[in-house]
Amino acid sequence: MALHIVRFKDQDDAPPRWGSLEQGAIAPLELACTSTGELLAHGYHGVKNADLVDHERLALDDVDLLSPITESAKVLCQGANFREHMRDSGMDPDAKSFNLFFTKSSASITGPTGGIVKPDHVKLLDYEIELTLVLGKQTHGPVEITAANLHEYVAGICIGNDVSARDIQLPQMQFHKGKSYRTFCPLGPVLCLLDKHEMHYLDQMQLTLKVNGETRQNDNTSAQVFKAPETLSEYSQIVDFAPGDVLMTGTPSGCALGVPAPAVVKLSALLPEARKWAIFVRMQQRRPQYLQIGDHMDATIASADGQIDLGRQQHVIEGEGRR
Repeated sequence: MALHIVRFKDQDDAPPRWGSLEQGAIAPLELACTSTGELLAHGYHGVKNADLVDHERLALDDVDLLSPITESAKVLCQGANFREHMRDSGMDPDAKSFNLFFTKSSASITGPTGGIVKPDHVKLLDYEIELTLVLGKQTHGPVEITAANLHEYVAGICIGNDVSARDIQLPQMQFHKGKSYRTFCPLGPVLCLLDKHEMHYLDQMQLTLKVNGETRQNDNTSAQVFKAPETLSEYSQIVDFAPGDVLMTGTPSGCALGVPAPAVVKLSALLPEARKWAIFVRMQQRRPQYLQIGDHMDATIASADGQIDLGRQQHVIEGEGRR
């Protein structure tokens, strides 16, 4: 049975604690862990059988929910992995034979509520809801991961949002920089630990993201092109995994980014680089979907049968002056 775990603070001067989310309330756990990796070292059964704190129960409204992924984690990312999103980007999902990989800075990790800071120089701020795998095993070198041993490497899942500054990512060709400003990686609130018989849920999760109440993204992980076993096997060729690291598995269609028509792309290739990208930014700025200061973002991921609910992310876009 999936374990819905949260990391929280109930007093300003108290250290973060871990708890089990049960029927809308938090049951604090007797686990002395300061990092996600330390929590996962207890294993699924160790967390499941952890002692509760004197039968204490806390209402969600009485605590501050934190990211269940601590800042020691590597944030690994997988791009263009939903069929419709790939088509929107001018790709043929049936012809793609390898993953697009990149990373985000661990400094971009933030909690599931509060503010997402839009840097003053960023003009094109975008959202990308993503099912995020939480890795549970140390590796040293390439590994072959299959459906049969996936549970050894994936400890659980949470909501991620790959917030992106498109005018940095694309004109500057800076994926890492454009996706790594502070607060650009909200994670949580729920870290759902899965047992070995629940890995099938990775292909059955419904992702929904709204901006100011309007649904922008809505798709199911069944539409992913590259599944977890082959993705992790490929990624392991270039990265060693550690418990607590995360893999963001791609976003559905519906992002603010509008890909120019093929004819426009061909014509723009004839222009000087500075001119080409100035036109790109100007055209993108006409799209009302990009996030503006004061916008409200709401993200949820859950299974259709209700057995897994990763909670709700709620954020407001803020300017740098608010921090």
